Amino acid sequence: CAKALGLKGDSFCLDAACASSLYAIKIACDQLHDRKANIMLAGAINRVDCLIFQVGFSVLQALSLKGRSLPLNREADGLLTAEGAAFIVLKRLSDAIDHNDNILAVIRAVGLSNDGRSSSLLAPKMTGQIKALKAAYKQSGLSPKDISLIECHATGMPLGDFIEIKSMSKVFQDNESLPIGSIKSNLGHLV
Repeated sequence: CAKALGLKGDSFCLDAACASSLYAIKIACDQLHDRKANIMLAGAINRVDCLIFQVGFSVLQALSLKGRSLPLNREADGLLTAEGAAFIVLKRLSDAIDHNDNILAVIRAVGLSNDGRSSSLLAPKMTGQIKALKAAYKQSGLSPKDISLIECHATGMPLGDFIEIKSMSKVFQDNESLPIGSIKSNLGHLV
C-alpha cells in the first residue's frame, strides 16, 4: 500500500485476524505518542482467496446458513464474509490543530488484550474483553458512564456475540440506556 501511494518511511503488514485494523491503529498511535512519527496512515485490507476462506469458515461452522448477517440478533446463525479496505490518517491532536486539519475524531485510548487459550477459535474469552475495555477507559480518563454509543465487533456468531454482550454488561452495568450496534449487519464481516 505504501509503495502504491508513493509514501516514504517505514511500513509493514500485520495479521491479527479481526483485530488487524485496531492493532494497526494502536501501533500508529504509539508511534505518534513516542514522537517517532508526525503522521501515520493505518488501516486494513481484506481480500482473501474465496475458496480457502469459505472452506475454512465452513469447517469451523461459522458461515450463516441463512445467508444473512444478523449480529446481535436472536436469529443469527453465523457470519457473512465481505471484502473491503479502510485507512485513516493519524496525527497528534496538537499538530492537527496547528495545521488547521479537518479533525473528524480523537482517539484517546486503544484497549487490546490477547484472550489466550479458549474453548474454541470462535469463542472469545470474557475476561480478555473486559480487560481490554478497562485498559482503554483507564488510559483515556473516561468512564463507561461517559459513553453514549457502542459499535460492537458482533459478527453474527451466536456464542461470540453473547460473550461480547455479557462482557459489556459487566463494564457498562451503570449505563442502562446505552445503544449498541454493528456495521456488519450492513457490510458483512471483513476478517
